[in-house]
Amino acid sequence: MKKKEVKVPVTEKLERQPYRVRLPGFVTDDDIGLGDLLKRVTYAVGIKPCGGCERRAAALNRRMVFSGKR
Repeated sequence: MKKKEVKVPVTEKLERQPYRVRLPGFVTDDDIGLGDLLKRVTYAVGIKPCGGCERRAAALNRRMVFSGKR
């Protein structure tokens, strides 16, 4: 007896929730993504953002978020 394999279309994949790190006192009440944090740091150092930087920031924001309070 063979088992049927059910293929799920790519559009129906579930998006994972970002990993949340709580840093009370360090981060304001607003959530900030890892990509946004790196974007701010590189801008402060003097590195000009490009299109790749925006894609990297969006991808990192989906992976990790820093929050101040619950």
